[in-house]
Order: sequence, then C-alpha cells, then structure tokens
Amino acid sequence: MRALLSVSDKNGIVEFAQGLEKQGWEIISTGGTYKKLSEAGVKVIEIDEVTKFPECFEGRVKTLNPYVHGGILHKRGDEGHVAQAKELGVEGIDLVCVNLYPFKATIERTEDFGEIIENIDIGGPTMVRSAAKNFNDVLIVTDAGDYGSVIEALENKTDSLEFRRNLMIKAFEHTAGYDGMIANYMNKRFNQGFGEHQFITGKKVFDTRYGENPHQQGALYEFDNHFTNNFKQVKGEASFNNLNDVNGALKIASSFGDEPAVCIVKHGNPCGFAIKGDLLESYTEALKCDPISAFGGVVAVNGVVTKALAEKMNEIFLEVVMAGDFEPEALEVFEKKKRLKLFAQGTSKIVMADDSHDFKHVDGGFVYQNADCICDNEVKNAQQKSELTATEQEMKDLEIAWKVAGLTKSNCVVYVKDSAMVAVGMGMTSRVDAAQCALKKAKEMDLDVSGAAMASEAFFPFRDSIDAAAAAGVKAIIEPGGSIRDDEVIEAANEHGISLYFTTVRHFLH
Repeated sequence: MRALLSVSDKNGIVEFAQGLEKQGWEIISTGGTYKKLSEAGVKVIEIDEVTKFPECFEGRVKTLNPYVHGGILHKRGDEGHVAQAKELGVEGIDLVCVNLYPFKATIERTEDFGEIIENIDIGGPTMVRSAAKNFNDVLIVTDAGDYGSVIEALENKTDSLEFRRNLMIKAFEHTAGYDGMIANYMNKRFNQGFGEHQFITGKKVFDTRYGENPHQQGALYEFDNHFTNNFKQVKGEASFNNLNDVNGALKIASSFGDEPAVCIVKHGNPCGFAIKGDLLESYTEALKCDPISAFGGVVAVNGVVTKALAEKMNEIFLEVVMAGDFEPEALEVFEKKKRLKLFAQGTSKIVMADDSHDFKHVDGGFVYQNADCICDNEVKNAQQKSELTATEQEMKDLEIAWKVAGLTKSNCVVYVKDSAMVAVGMGMTSRVDAAQCALKKAKEMDLDVSGAAMASEAFFPFRDSIDAAAAAGVKAIIEPGGSIRDDEVIEAANEHGISLYFTTVRHFLH
C-alpha cells in the first residue's frame, strides 16, 4: 500500500506518516513535506522517483503526471484498468493526504499579485479531486483533524465504504471552498466584488434543534471560524430562531464600544435597550421598555454577567442570554432555569465578525450587497438643522436611538431617554404608524416619553411625525434628511422647540 502526503499545513503530518509507516505503508512525498518527514526519520520516497520527471517551472509542476494520477484513479476492481496499469508501469496510490496552499493567509498578508498567483494551488486540488472520485479504492484525507481516525480505521480494518465516502464529501467541500475563495477574491480585486458568480461557503458549527418551525431542519454555519473561535455554548441547545434573535441583539449591544450596553430582543426586534452605570442597572432599565415582550426573549450583554445580574434575569423566563462571559456564581444561578440557553465568548466585551457583505434569500436565488455600517461619527458629524442645540445627554440619547433604529426592521422610530430606550415602533408600512405605535406602547407601559430623543432610520416625508413627537414631549430628533419637504420638517421642529439633526445617511433594514 502506498500513500502520497503533500501538505502546506504540516501540523501532525509526521505523526500521521509514522502511523502509516508502522502499518507497512510506503510513503511518497513532495518538497517541504518530504524534507520534514525525512528529517523526522520517516522513510519517504521523493515524488520525482514516481513521476520519473523532475519538479519544474519553479515547482509549478510536480504531481501533474500520469504515474501519480493513474496510480490514484485506476479502478482496482476493473480487470481492464488493472491490466493497463501493469502495462504502463503505474503503481497504485491508495491514500492521498493533501491540504492546499495558504491562499487565504496570503491575501490577508499581501497585495502583491504575483505572490498571490503563486499561492494558487493546482496540483493539490487535482490530486484531491482524483482521490475523491476514486474513493471506493483510495482514502482521501484533507483535514488534519482526521489523521487519528484514519490511522485507527486502518488498524482496525474499519475503513468501510461509508467511512471513505465521508472523507470524499469532505474533500469536495474542501476544493469547492478553495476555488470559491479564489474566485471571490479575483472579483473583489477586479470587479468590485460583484462578478458573474458569487460563492457563499460556510462550515457547519452545529445542527439547531429545528428550523423556524419544528417540521424544518436547521444548522448554523460559519465564515472563517468566527463562531468556533468566539462562541461557546455554555448551556442548552439553541434553535434557528434563537440564533436569529441573538444576531440582532449582539449587533445592537456591541455598537457602543466598551460601554455596559444591554439589549433585549424578541422575534428579531429590540424590545429593550439601555446603557447605565453598570450592567445590572442597564438590564433593569432595558426591561422597563417592554417587559411583556421580553418574556421568552433573548438578551445580549456587552460584558460579564455577575451573580446579581443573573438573579435579576431569573425573575422572568428568557430563552437565551449571550454575554462576553459569565461569572461561575452566575452560572450556578442560571442552572435553575432548565430551558435557558447560555452563550459566552470568554471575553470582557462582545466581539463581532464585522462581515464585509450580507445577503438575503429570495425565491430562486439571493440578493447580495455590501454590509451596512452605522459609523460612530454619523451622529457626531450630523448637521444641526434647528435653531435649538441638543444638550450633551440629548446627544447621547440621539446616538443610542440612531444606532438602534438603523439595526431594526424598517420602518422604525426609536425613542430614548436618559440612555434607555422607552419606546420603539418597527417593521411598519408607515413611518407615522411606527411613531404612533411606539408612543401607544409606551403609554401602556406607563413610561414617560417627555424629554426623550427620537430617531428615524429614514427621512420623515411629512411634518406630521414631528407634530406627534412634540405632543409626546420629544426634545431632540435625528434622521437622515433628504425629503422634498425637509423645510417643513425643520420648520415644525423650530415651532415646537425641538433640536433637529440630519445625518444624510439612510439605514433601511428589510
């Protein structure tokens, strides 16, 4: 039995080769892998002894050879293939272990296009695809995490067809992801990221309990090991809907740097948010906005959950708590809640991936775009349109309202007072309805909106929303501007003694 080992990531390769050698396998290798195995005392055959041809063109051609691919691809159970292999002097290669040139690491490190081109692997994917195609006869290993299970399967003669098939699927996933990454990079470099094809690939993190509904299957997939590196399931099994809500809560809670922000989300929309002196106070104030909706909701905490905060949270039923981390005493408190799911990042604050693009499924395909960014300077650089200037606290409230509005389903209007959200209307077909719905809810919750700041993620088309805000006691408003009736809106703000700011940036979220 012969194995061909040629890897860029050499972690564990010596031990893998030694395990194969111990079972009587001949080892063939190339370049740096050959050198590493030789130095470790592994008896290894250099590739040009098999190809009968030297590596050439600065290593661009090493394994593209009939003695390699014939050895991999001929069918052992086909008499004609076996006879032709013997006639041509082709010996079987029964295991291929390959991982590919580090293209991703290269494009992260340099803009030198010549170096980038040289780090596009050709021989590696070709060998992987050959071995995967002939998985009935050849083991294909592309993941260092599989070295141990492959050695064990060979030792115990449990390298069944199913075992080989699973390795084959992983191999085609590996080359598909690699080629997709190269194509996406080239389109980003030369076509502003919008080429004729767009490849979206992710690695499964875990299966969800089900999809949006129990009759649907679901799973979480990640880009670039974001969840693997930054998320830990501390308690419970998350559902598809939980993860969607967690995403919305995290985006809002993490938008304020190191501040002790707490966001409560239900069905993808915020029903509570606050930034106070500490996380316990922030959660307490966030909960006041809509404690009814918060029941069964998701909470994102931009910091470490203490025992006191956990005890406060335990007063109602929550589906998920996501935090930078949890104190051990807090976990003991949460243990009493059997249905609660906990996620931690093992950090003092929440860490986000900051994806450069996003996409949404539509029937028969998807729409794809640059990711929206609500920049910290949008409020700071907003244009004052009113005669009245907002106070320092009002500017802080405007910033909170603006960011929450921009990260909430349109049409959206948000009211914030003393750094806590006191009302929100979202996902409405009319901006006036969104504003009035928020005020109606605040009244039901017995929350005083007077003195609050208000934000709309898109312009107010008429002055009626400003009039309604004035009637509720709003003192500061922020919006993008851009309506043909902006002058009427500004005039209304001045009539009511409201400070008004335009950011000039719209943040629709559909």
